Amino acid sequence: MIEFLGGHSLDEATCYYIGRCWDTIRPGFNMRKPGDLDVFLENEWDVARSLWDRDWLMVDLDVEYTNFEFPAEPFLDYQRTFALQQPVLHAIQRVLSSVGIQPLHSVSGRGHHFVWKVHRTSEAFQQLAGIGRLSPALERRYTARHPPADESVGLQLGKAFSGLGLVMEYVAYRVLSESQPDCPIPVFPEAVDFGPQERGREMISLDISEYADPLHTRGVRIPFSVYIKPWQHPEMLTPEIQGKVPLMVMVPSNGLDTHEVAAIMRNLGKAAEWASHTSCLIPDCSHGMEALASLYLRSDARRFHDWFYSVEPEPPEEWPLTYDRASMMDVPPYIKYILENPNDSLLKPGPVRQLVAFLLEQGWHPRHIAGLIRSKYERDHGWFNQWYIYDAGMRADFHARVLAGMIKMGYDHQADIPAAVHV
Repeated sequence: MIEFLGGHSLDEATCYYIGRCWDTIRPGFNMRKPGDLDVFLENEWDVARSLWDRDWLMVDLDVEYTNFEFPAEPFLDYQRTFALQQPVLHAIQRVLSSVGIQPLHSVSGRGHHFVWKVHRTSEAFQQLAGIGRLSPALERRYTARHPPADESVGLQLGKAFSGLGLVMEYVAYRVLSESQPDCPIPVFPEAVDFGPQERGREMISLDISEYADPLHTRGVRIPFSVYIKPWQHPEMLTPEIQGKVPLMVMVPSNGLDTHEVAAIMRNLGKAAEWASHTSCLIPDCSHGMEALASLYLRSDARRFHDWFYSVEPEPPEEWPLTYDRASMMDVPPYIKYILENPNDSLLKPGPVRQLVAFLLEQGWHPRHIAGLIRSKYERDHGWFNQWYIYDAGMRADFHARVLAGMIKMGYDHQADIPAAVHV
C-alpha cells in the first residue's frame, strides 16, 4: 500500500493526502497526511490516495458494472459480472499496449482499475499541458491554497490534468468502439440507464468522471484497501442479501486471469497472502503517454474538442437575458422536468444525456448546452456547498462535451437524434 502512495516509506510518499473513499469527494473533511495510514487500517476503513501528487501527473481509468434495478448483482454473481467486462478489458489492454503503456491493473467489487503516472518533467507532461484548457474560475482555484498541505496545484499541473482528461475521452471512445460489438450489454463513458437488458437495467461504465472535477478534489482507491461500498449504500444490500456478500479488498492482478484475481479479492486470507508477493508500484508511462497524446492530436476527438471550445458560453451576468429565456414552447415534458428540477436531475448522466440529445437536435452548440447546465448548477437549487468545492463550469463542460461527442462522432446510436452529424 505504501508503494501506491508514491514512496518506499510513508515519509517519502508523494501523494498530498489520503482519505476515506467516500470522503475524498469533500476536500477538507477527513483528509489526512500519508503518515496516518495506520489510522485507516486500525479502523478497518477503506482508503484512497489523492490524484494530486508532488512529482507526478496521475492517470486513472476505471471500468464498472452497474445495475440500476438490482444493485447487488455484481456482488452476488461476480463471475458473470467480470465475464461481461472481458471485451472492455481486452480493448483497454490493446489500446494502451499499442503505445507502450503497461498500467497497474487492479480488480475491485464491480470492475477494473488501471493506474499509471507521467513525470512532471517529461515531454508528455508538457504536451498534455499544451492540450489543456482552463477557465478563469479554474485558474483561480488552481492558484489558491488547498488543504491539507496548504499548497496550490499550480497552473501548469492544472493544464496538464485538463489535457489528460481530453486524451482520456479519446481513449474511452476508442475502447467503446472496439468493445461494444462483442459486449452483450451497453458500454458507455458515463453510468447511463439504457433500460432492461438480460438481468435488469444493467450496463458497463468506462468511468472517466475524475476528469470532471478539479485535480485536488479527486482520489483513487488504494490496492488492498477494504472494499465496503455495498455497506456505504444501503440500497445495494437488503437484509436478506447482506449475509451472502463477503468483505472484499481491491487487489492488483499482477498478470493473473481476472477470475483468479476476483476470487482472491473476495477472500481476505488469500488477499493477505497475495499482498506478500505482489507489487503496487505505479508504473512510469511517460513515453507511452507522449505517444498516446500524439494519436489524440490527430484524432476526430481532437477535432470535436476544438469545435466544442470554438464557442464561449454566455457569462453569468447575461444569463437572465439568455439561458433563462430559453423557450419552453414545444419542449417534451421530460426535458421540462429536468430543467425545472436540476437537483438531482443534472447530477445524473442519464437525464443530462437526454437534455444534450434534445438540445443538439434543436440546433444548440454543445458549449451553450454546457452554459445552460452551469447556469442551473450556480443557482439556488439546494446544492449546499457542492459548487464551492467542485467547479460548476468544469463539471458542466465535461458532461456536455462527453455526451455531445458521443453523438456527434456516431458512438451513441441510441440517442433520439441522427447518430452521426458532421462537425
